[in-house]
Amino acid sequence: MPDGAADYRPQWVALTVIFWITTLPNRIGVFWAFFAGLMLDVVTGSLLGRHALSFSVMGYLTVELEQRIALFRAWQQAVSIWLILTVERLLSLWVLSATNQPTPALSYWTATFVSMLLWPWFAIVLRGIVRRLDLT
Repeated sequence: MPDGAADYRPQWVALTVIFWITTLPNRIGVFWAFFAGLMLDVVTGSLLGRHALSFSVMGYLTVELEQRIALFRAWQQAVSIWLILTVERLLSLWVLSATNQPTPALSYWTATFVSMLLWPWFAIVLRGIVRRLDLT
C-alpha cells in the first residue's frame, strides 16, 4: 500500500484482537490485547507502550461489551467496533501528545471508519476459518 494511503489503512491488528476476544472470550482477553499492542510497538518502531496501553483498554472494553456485541446485528456490531477503535485511537493520540510527538492530521481518524466498514466482511471471513478449524 502506498504511503499516501497509510491513513486509510484499516486497523487490522486491532480488528483481529477484537474478533478473537468476541469469539473466544474465555481464552483471549486483555493480556493478549496488551501483548498484541506491545508487538505492534516493536514491529512499527513506535514509542514502546503506546499501542500496548491503548490495546489493553480496547481489550478491556471488548471483554466488558462482548456479550452485548454478540447480540447485535452486523451494522450495530460495526458501530460498536468503531466506538472501541475510536477509544483506542484517542488513547494513542493522548500518548503522542504526552510525549511531545507531532499531532497527526485529521485523516488519522479515517482508519477507524474504514475498519468499521470492513468489520462485517472481516468477521465473516474469520468466522469461516474458526468453523473450518473447529476452534470454538
